[in-house]
Amino acid sequence: MIQTSHACSVMLCLAAALPAPLAAQGTVPSGSAQGDVSLTIYANDLALVQDKRQITLPKGTSRQEFPDVSAMIRPETVTLGSGDAGIVEQNFDYDLLSPEKLLDKAVGQTVTLVRTNPATGVETREQATVLANNGGTIVRIGDRIEVLENYGGRILFSGLPPSLRARPTLSITLDAASAGPRPVTLSYLSGGFGWKADYVALFDEAAGKMDLQGWITLTNNTGTSFPNARVLLVAGQPGQDANQYGGGRRYVQRQVAYSPGMQSANRERLGDFYVYPIAARTTVANAQQKQVSFLDVAEAPARKGYYFRNDWLGTSDDAQSFATVLKLSTAKGSGVGDALPAGTVRVYMRDARGQPQFIGEKGIDHTPMGSTLSLKTGEAFDVKVQPTVQKRERITSDEWERTGRWRITLNGKTDDVTVERQKEYWRTTMTYKMTNARPAPVQVELVQAGLDNWWSDTRVPSESVKGTQRTLDERTWTVDVPANGETTLTVQFDTRY
Repeated sequence: MIQTSHACSVMLCLAAALPAPLAAQGTVPSGSAQGDVSLTIYANDLALVQDKRQITLPKGTSRQEFPDVSAMIRPETVTLGSGDAGIVEQNFDYDLLSPEKLLDKAVGQTVTLVRTNPATGVETREQATVLANNGGTIVRIGDRIEVLENYGGRILFSGLPPSLRARPTLSITLDAASAGPRPVTLSYLSGGFGWKADYVALFDEAAGKMDLQGWITLTNNTGTSFPNARVLLVAGQPGQDANQYGGGRRYVQRQVAYSPGMQSANRERLGDFYVYPIAARTTVANAQQKQVSFLDVAEAPARKGYYFRNDWLGTSDDAQSFATVLKLSTAKGSGVGDALPAGTVRVYMRDARGQPQFIGEKGIDHTPMGSTLSLKTGEAFDVKVQPTVQKRERITSDEWERTGRWRITLNGKTDDVTVERQKEYWRTTMTYKMTNARPAPVQVELVQAGLDNWWSDTRVPSESVKGTQRTLDERTWTVDVPANGETTLTVQFDTRY
């Protein structure tokens, strides 16, 4: 369960690394018409709002107004649990009161212009008819037309148009079988909500340990505040009609390497999603970013590594930097021990003076418990690789393959015709010169990609270091490079192209 406060830890000194302040930025208007509100907030600009209110209904048909709903409500998703009262009609009044909207509605009507003479302080009033309000207000005063652009006075209106609302309001016509007070539950989906996870990792390379703290950043851009609400956060991507709502999967730039886990986290579930409830009621104010802690792990095993992925026939005149990666596990007992919602991991290390310093960040997708991650934090300064295509030659094997078969009938005689051809390969010799300017030896991971182009028969006749076929398309090698030294890996590939 998410904790709104936690004990002091070594990670508190990195609070400034988070993208938003811990304090609320929004304000909550007084006199909200909402009742007992529950918010289920998803990560992809979606929330379920459930608002329990107490209303009094007359018997028969009546129109009831529900102010303080989200300005980004999806009206077609509204349901109202109201006992013996049925919904006849509903309207969402989203034309909110503002000076600009008030002038728009006043076109064709008479208003009063109030001006003050700056020299004498005398106030004058004139009747004017509003002709237009398009990038400036045009009025008729007597027999003249005047533009009130950058108008310095005041405009007095005789009343408010009935279509303008001070707050987002849902109007519902109900047909009640009996009169009297009753509780009703208003439920609807709304855009404008969101949350994401942010992680702060303090990595100790010498100890091979990492402290990891997770924060939930909650946002509300709906135009409406929700005071004293129960809040559930759902980690997952519920399906939405992209054509109707513009929804879709929010892609996160993946880590260098990822192996999904198969352990069950001790978290509340909702279908195939994880649920993170905020322990206490909280106010989700409009235009607010709020953060609460949900993860605090000390001394989880972690280590640094180096990674380079070479494209097919990739060759370079200059040495390329290996990627510096942070390798960790989310497994129970040998790692973080939890499922991680999608977010950004920001990594810090202590310098020679003991101060935490930022060394890089990487986004992760929703990660099950038991997964292994390799997070790229930057480019290595001292560890380089230079891939080179040394030779390309066509070779003919002693294998044959059938390329076609036909059945032909001629003059009453049927024959089967087959066509075969000898297999031909391209033998490519690659070298990868790896250098290390660090005072200690390093172990690097090198991946050659592009090995298979649907043929599924790529071969490796020789290699100076034994590699592992990760997929049909990729082969990987783990190579030791000595301190202040170099190592060259030589590999031959037989491919059909």
